[in-house]
Amino acid sequence: MTEKEKRDLGMIYNPNYDQELGREIIGCKDKCFAYNQLMPSALEKKAELLREILGKTGENFMINAPFWCDYGYNIEIGENFFANHNLVILDGARVKFGDNVFIAPDCGFYTAGHPVSVTDRNEGLEYALPITVGDNVWIGAGVRVMPGVTIGSNVVIGAGSVMTKDIPDNVIAFGNPCRVHRELTREELFHE
Repeated sequence: MTEKEKRDLGMIYNPNYDQELGREIIGCKDKCFAYNQLMPSALEKKAELLREILGKTGENFMINAPFWCDYGYNIEIGENFFANHNLVILDGARVKFGDNVFIAPDCGFYTAGHPVSVTDRNEGLEYALPITVGDNVWIGAGVRVMPGVTIGSNVVIGAGSVMTKDIPDNVIAFGNPCRVHRELTREELFHE
């Protein structure tokens, strides 16, 4: 079994000496670098390059530079996606964003993790667990989302939160670690 196959199955794998994974990461980093050098006004070129980098996009989306990811093809963004400056997505596993997701500056989505065992970690072993974000989600500035986390739909995540556990639909959550603060009211959800 290749290291990439192990990664895709959520197993411990070693990316450090795998030529295929190395080529994919370098190729993606080169595209991210090119994207980050584009003029802010080059909207068509930016959208074209993001479509090359990302696995799936909606029609309407924007990511303000700088933006970095590892592979790109494991990232799926829905319709009306917006991410502000300094978005980092370590996409060893799939990272899926629903429709109408808004991400503030300096946020990170990290599917990659490392073993607790010092010996395994020092060998460079890692794992990757998927991250899923539902529809109609607002993520505040400086949020960090850890491997394997799912964020429900109609959710607000407060700035500076560190997300280590799943968050259900229709809530406001914040903190380190991130916890549900309260449910959204019917009026907040539907603007009645």
